[in-house]
Amino acid sequence: MSFPNQSTDGAPEIHGARCGQGVDMFGQRVGFLKFKADIVDEETQSKIPGIVFARGPAVAVLILLESKGQIYAVLTEQARVPIGKFILELPAGMLDDENGDFVGTAVREVEEETGIKLNLGDMVDLTALLDPATTGCRMLPSPGGCDEEIGLFLYRGHVDEETISALQGKETGLRDHGELIKLRVVPYDQLWRSTSDAKALSAIALYEMAKKEGILPPSPPSSGSSSNL
Repeated sequence: MSFPNQSTDGAPEIHGARCGQGVDMFGQRVGFLKFKADIVDEETQSKIPGIVFARGPAVAVLILLESKGQIYAVLTEQARVPIGKFILELPAGMLDDENGDFVGTAVREVEEETGIKLNLGDMVDLTALLDPATTGCRMLPSPGGCDEEIGLFLYRGHVDEETISALQGKETGLRDHGELIKLRVVPYDQLWRSTSDAKALSAIALYEMAKKEGILPPSPPSSGSSSNL
């Protein structure tokens, strides 16, 4: 099969894949898969290295809450074993919906990780603003070795100071699934300095550019706060 986002003339083709290097099951379905693929460029007949960690699509949400003129971002703090440290991240999760419902998955993951119930109609798909021809309207965090593609969403709401205080340090996550998560609330203007999370940094870039271009939908009115915190 030809790679997407390339012309079929001279595009590399996968002539065969050697699977079985590593499989992690999530219940009855495949969660993570590592394999090698034999890839040949049709035009030059040269081989292209093809070691793949397959984990599928995911979603993440940039939650911005305004309180008394100050905008705050809601992040999760959890241990990430591969890098051996705790990091601040956007609430996120893998897409396990067979229908490919990115928006519904985003809302569900936010509720699981933060306890915040978001109004589906107030979600803004930031990655949908990208050029579909060159990006597929998804963010690719590590395409050199992983097939993961992420849909980035924006949620904006209005809350009181007590809500901001209640969210700070709140313990959340699905404990029976091993999720030990704490919430961190940081001023939005400091978010880019506060995290090394690629999802967060990408969402900031998309949000700021969308504002600059004037293509961001208007924020929901403060009188009708659409989150259940």
